[in-house]
Amino acid sequence: MLAKLHHIARAARIAVARALRRPGTTDPLFAQGAFDRVLRARRALAIATAVGAAGWLLWAHPPVETAGPGELGVRTNQITGHAVQWRDGTILVLPGLHHAQVFSLRDRSYRPAQIASATGPAPVQSVEGLSVGIDLAVRYALDPAQLARRASDLPDNVEADVVEPAVQGVVYKVFARYTVREIFSTKRLEIQQTLESDLRSRLAADGLVLRSVQVGKVDLPADYKRGMEGLLAEELETQKMRYTLELKDKRVKESELEANAEKVRREVRAEAAAREQVIAARAQEEAMKHVLPFKERQIEQRKLEAEAEKESRMKIAEGNAQARRIEANGEADARRKLAEAEAYRVEKVGQANAEQMAREGSLISRHPLLIQKTLADKLSDKVQVIIAPPGSGGGFLAANLLGGGAPSGRAEAQHAAAREGAQGAED
Repeated sequence: MLAKLHHIARAARIAVARALRRPGTTDPLFAQGAFDRVLRARRALAIATAVGAAGWLLWAHPPVETAGPGELGVRTNQITGHAVQWRDGTILVLPGLHHAQVFSLRDRSYRPAQIASATGPAPVQSVEGLSVGIDLAVRYALDPAQLARRASDLPDNVEADVVEPAVQGVVYKVFARYTVREIFSTKRLEIQQTLESDLRSRLAADGLVLRSVQVGKVDLPADYKRGMEGLLAEELETQKMRYTLELKDKRVKESELEANAEKVRREVRAEAAAREQVIAARAQEEAMKHVLPFKERQIEQRKLEAEAEKESRMKIAEGNAQARRIEANGEADARRKLAEAEAYRVEKVGQANAEQMAREGSLISRHPLLIQKTLADKLSDKVQVIIAPPGSGGGFLAANLLGGGAPSGRAEAQHAAAREGAQGAED
């Protein structure tokens, strides 16, 4: 657009110049019109140039300021001095009228390196004048409540211009009150609390908030450190022995208390057992008042039961004796009957045997060979036939087998008696 306006103005200037130089052109109105057009073109060119420059300035340097998360912005009116705070956003800042600053509200940490070592450039001094190194960490942040009032006074490097001088002014003064032994062991917590108290007031005066002060490793001179370590070891051993003795004393007292408690418990248990026995005796005495009549009735009842049992057993014994007598009589009668029956049976069996023998004798007298057959049958169930010469004179067939000779007179007499008995039985 600027180039186009510049081109138009240039064309107008060229046309006016040509008209003025043209021969025969003497009309003043024509020349005035041409001059006015040139002026309008120049005015338009100046306005366009100014607008373009303003646009470029706005684009290159926008009149706004932005505060991100964890940040706080302060806009100060340079005419009235009024300050406005804003967070997490954008605010209009007019050049020449407003001055804007954006501060981070996040916690910051400062560790003074010059006092960290006993051989460093600026260690702290104890009350004895010994150099001691302290590992110190100071955690701080900007105070949002005082930023609007102190924003213009805060330096660009807060740590170097505010925090470091405040820490040095407090640390050297505080540690100069204590001995090395107190710094190293006994008063460390007290020193830390004193540092926090003094630094909090110093930093609050400059618009800062102290979060915490941490006293870390204490660096001692080598010789003093070895002596201090030995001394601390002896003190620890002494404290350990004292605690051991206190512990043993407490154990003795505990044993004594336990023994007393056990004694009291035993006395209480004995008293309780005695009271229980007294109560039990009284209860037994009361119970005996009711038990004795009951026992007497039980004794009388047992006597009656014994007498009844005696009578019953006598009756049973008499009945058993009578039953036994009856059984004995019956058994005697039965045995007598059995004996008579047995005698009768024996008599009858004898008579039957005699009759049988008479019949057999008669049969043998008529048929003597039956004896031989019977003998053969008795000798063996395997022998079916025995061939033997007949006896001489009609004697016994087996007489020759048995080694016997002719029948003697005694044998003949026996045979004769047997035949007579057989004949008598037949009669």
